[in-house]
Amino acid sequence: MHSFSAADIPEDWRALLGDYFESPEWQQLQTNLRAELNKDTARICPEPQNFFKALTLTPLNKVKVVILGQDPYHSPGLAQGLAFSIPSDIPTNSRQFPSSLRNISKALALEGFGALPNGDLHTWAQQGVLLLNTALSVKLGEAGSHTNLGWKSLIDRLISALALQKPHLVWMLWGGHAQSKLPLIEVAPDQLILQSSHPSGLGVYKTDRPFLEPGGMASCGHFTKANEWLVEHHETPIRWAIPSGQNTSATPQANLFN
Repeated sequence: MHSFSAADIPEDWRALLGDYFESPEWQQLQTNLRAELNKDTARICPEPQNFFKALTLTPLNKVKVVILGQDPYHSPGLAQGLAFSIPSDIPTNSRQFPSSLRNISKALALEGFGALPNGDLHTWAQQGVLLLNTALSVKLGEAGSHTNLGWKSLIDRLISALALQKPHLVWMLWGGHAQSKLPLIEVAPDQLILQSSHPSGLGVYKTDRPFLEPGGMASCGHFTKANEWLVEHHETPIRWAIPSGQNTSATPQANLFN
């Protein structure tokens, strides 16, 4: 049985959160989540050991870009603990492949990076892209089912502390839920905040800042803007579409911005 405690969070991120672990909000989250785990761990996505995978794969000192998701995928076999990411063995043309990832791949291709080879975004996380959901668990088959367990207090504290501690971050806020975190970010100095509609389904086109332009002829340009910002601030740009079998140490896409 998984007990769920502060020890599950990597040490660098625990230090960032400071005295949060002494707060009533943390105690409530622990109590609520342990109750859910005790009821039926097998029906919780992702597996409890992956709740903080985004923080494990992207150490605090490596963060360059933050992409905020909502809650993990609630369909079987998809959630990995990284916002938007799914296992690499799910075919891009299958019904399991989420529309959000399909549209992210279209945007990357339109911006000249090439389409995603699969839906696994571990390579992004390893390059400093924090793929953070604002709730870190969900019940299988029930979207938003863990939103009220208390994750909000933890994630809000993390977002606020991260923005204040690290200048020159890129924040990609896709959709109204991610954009609700804007007040936590914009008080910090020198952050690049990119906003658009959410990349899932038809909503991708439906705001005055669409993720993809109607007709799919252009994207919001977020991936290009992020890399331009990183180069301007003397950071290595992100390799957004790495062909299968390559690793993150090769740098062809980085050369686009030199």
